[in-house]
Amino acid sequence: MSMSKTCGFQIQAGFPENQRCEAARLFWLAFSGKLGKVLGPETKALSLIERLLDPGFAISAVTPGGKLLDLAGFKTADGALFGGKLRDMASVYGTFGGLWRGLLLDFLERDPEPGLLLMDGIFVAPDARGAGIGSALLDAICQRAMDDGLSRLRLDVIDTNARAQALYERCGFEPKGRHGTSFLKPIFGFSSATRMQKVLASA
Repeated sequence: MSMSKTCGFQIQAGFPENQRCEAARLFWLAFSGKLGKVLGPETKALSLIERLLDPGFAISAVTPGGKLLDLAGFKTADGALFGGKLRDMASVYGTFGGLWRGLLLDFLERDPEPGLLLMDGIFVAPDARGAGIGSALLDAICQRAMDDGLSRLRLDVIDTNARAQALYERCGFEPKGRHGTSFLKPIFGFSSATRMQKVLASA
């Protein structure tokens, strides 16, 4: 995927390796409300995230000078932006700590389907919001899916994130059902998520 330029930022595949620490920070800012009780404390969470983020499953927005502004992740049968195995968890949290954390995270896992690209979220730096970067990244993710010959793009948005759902609806995503996790609300902080899907133009 080639780099494209728009007003004040550039869209590119992956993320700059020298911005890995900032990518981990953006990921944590976006997901700490949902994953804080599982991956905390913050120092260990950031250590794990920085270690595991895979730029092969990301599209980013950077300034002309190379500062990371925003990141979008996706998942395919080949991997995901934030993957890892139990041994990676154990290396940060110890054997028992890694085991129970890994088992809980399995409840949030979604498997790719034929013809479909799964999104793993968009993470925007607070001082970059309102600049149209989220919409530009969604367009880039759609293009990536079509370049790969896929016909659909899917994501889940939790019930406490109405702002994100509104953005996805403006960008052509439609609700396709809800799935509940009410028994895990004390841990993850949400009781349900809406599955949203966008049908893409022919690849």
